[in-house]
Amino acid sequence: MFKVIQIRDTARVPPNKFGGELSQSIAEILQGQYEGTWDKDLGFILAIHNIIEIGDGKIVPGDGSAYYDTVFEALIYLPKLYEVVEGEVEEITEFGAFVRLGPIDGLVHVSQLTNDFINYDKKNNTLSGKESGRALKAGDKIRGRIVTLSLKRGSAKIGLTMRQPYLGKYEWIAEEKKEG
Repeated sequence: MFKVIQIRDTARVPPNKFGGELSQSIAEILQGQYEGTWDKDLGFILAIHNIIEIGDGKIVPGDGSAYYDTVFEALIYLPKLYEVVEGEVEEITEFGAFVRLGPIDGLVHVSQLTNDFINYDKKNNTLSGKESGRALKAGDKIRGRIVTLSLKRGSAKIGLTMRQPYLGKYEWIAEEKKEG
């Protein structure tokens, strides 16, 4: 789930940034510190978006930098268990498909693709159902549900299913809707 949240932190502004605009300097420092990082409680921090408040600067003896208590907004992505997500297949392996879910990837294990027996075609790099003939390849757009989620410091592992109604490759969903 994508969200905009407020974060309170102290920004350390080094002396070489003292001559510039304070809010711009703090924004650059926070972007370098936060953007592109993973936090197990917050999720994947995509962007620092709005500096809301900058407190008075404090100087610590022995350190030439100034420290400012700051409140800012950040755009984050935090996957939730049982959330329905959409993504693009990035890679096919014999054990499943890796799907790009915005800033991170999830795995659809072969057992979670369809109710059909799945064959892996190494030559064409596809996974296909034995009876249905439905094939999945890199570049396909899919809808899945997060069924396993492991959020740890520095990483997230996401397991998806496409075996429920109205989940799967977009073309499969359209066929399912026509069938009623």
